[in-house]
Amino acid sequence: MSRSRIIRCFFGLALLLATVGGLAGNQAAVVAQDALELETKFPVLSGESGEIFEFEVDLKYQGAERRRFDLTTSMPPDWVAFAESSYPIKQIVAIELGPAEAYATTEKITVKFGPVYWKLPEPGDYVVTLEVSSGELKETIELTAEVTAKYGLEMTTETGRLNTEVTAGRDNHFSIKLQNSGSVAIENITFSSTKPEGWGITYNPDKVDSLEAGLTQEVDVVINPPRKTIAGDWPVTIKAESKKISDDLELRVTVLTPTIWGWVGIVIVLAVIAGLAVLFRQLGRR
Repeated sequence: MSRSRIIRCFFGLALLLATVGGLAGNQAAVVAQDALELETKFPVLSGESGEIFEFEVDLKYQGAERRRFDLTTSMPPDWVAFAESSYPIKQIVAIELGPAEAYATTEKITVKFGPVYWKLPEPGDYVVTLEVSSGELKETIELTAEVTAKYGLEMTTETGRLNTEVTAGRDNHFSIKLQNSGSVAIENITFSSTKPEGWGITYNPDKVDSLEAGLTQEVDVVINPPRKTIAGDWPVTIKAESKKISDDLELRVTVLTPTIWGWVGIVIVLAVIAGLAVLFRQLGRR
């Protein structure tokens, strides 16, 4: 073999290796271009127990081919989470993006995260993890709901009615119920009232030291209008109050005169009628 042929073979082999290496390098570059990123401006949101938290997440994909991305979430027990988009089909479990070689394709996703409707979680941090994946391309982001205490106090009557009848000059019993509709105990609940002058209103018990979340306490209210109170409707407001929360109950109290005074009135009327009858009879004889 001549020297020139050997040189040509050498250069041919080098060119072949360079071509193969270039193709492999270009392939690696294409693979390296595929990128996925999840971003949010507000990774931690704060709200009362029972609220639904909404996180805005930007899904950024850069690659040379169109891909389908699966969306999954993981969360604590008794919590639910799902992703929504701005499209007519709002709740989504997968999304297709790409290709975008020069700039990343961005899709905005809303992750809604909250407790099941019958639960009021205790104060604390609760985390949902959003995972977006397409084959080996995968990215996750953690979103934190900072739950604060919810205080709820509701005062109702035994029958649901906001009126009652009482007799003047007597102790009249009226039952109310206190319900803790919040997520934490309510401490040191006291009672007060706005009432007509001279009326007496007392409570049994006169205060509630602690009412746990979800529980109900019955309270006996004793209303005693003065004996000479004019019959009719009178406004009374009952208030239950703690340092954190309070509730009012506006009542219409109908005052009745004591039965004995009713009989006395009847006797007086009969006596007047009898006296008039005797007077007319005497005048008639004349």
